Amino acid sequence: MSNNYVLEAELRTEQGKGASRRLRREGKMPAIVYGAGKEPVAITLVHHVIHNYLDDEAFYSQILTLKLDGKEEKVVLRDVQRHPSKALILHLDLLRIDENELLRTHVPLHFINEETAPGAKLGGIVNHLLTDVEISCLPGALPEYIEVDLGALGLGEALHMSDLKLPPGVELPALAQGPEHDHAVVIIQKGRGVSTGEDGGEEGEAEGEEA
Repeated sequence: MSNNYVLEAELRTEQGKGASRRLRREGKMPAIVYGAGKEPVAITLVHHVIHNYLDDEAFYSQILTLKLDGKEEKVVLRDVQRHPSKALILHLDLLRIDENELLRTHVPLHFINEETAPGAKLGGIVNHLLTDVEISCLPGALPEYIEVDLGALGLGEALHMSDLKLPPGVELPALAQGPEHDHAVVIIQKGRGVSTGEDGGEEGEAEGEEA
């Protein structure tokens, strides 16, 4: 379910480390908004609001509403700078969007039916090789996430980017670069001592060799 994330912003007239420290003492943080053929604009945001939003996975891949000087713009989150040791958000990069122009951004992957996958039932280990993918689509077609269904995945098998079921109007730019960019998304690896169920199983074969 989509959330309506609203960012109340103010113009930022002072820049530099000293100005940023003063903003943080006031409970605010610096950010910049750019794109859509317009000049970049330095802004300030309320820190605790952004900090709470960043706890939501959907915030990273949804269209956000930026309110500035009584006007609204549609933006997406492009980059987050965090303090290396404190729970502080140092800076945000926001990208304006045009409803008629293709948008490239990353969306998370949601893995389903892991427990019922044939390979998992045989004792295999599910290894997530990717947790998100870059997509290309018009803003109106932007999905919150992409599901990865492991329901038919066997032991030693993998799902690649080309196996993903994409919503209408959504593409994976990496696939246009050639088959070498069709990276594996998830694999069910054979655990130690796991039987494949064929010819008495690998575990039985290993015991026979030791004997």
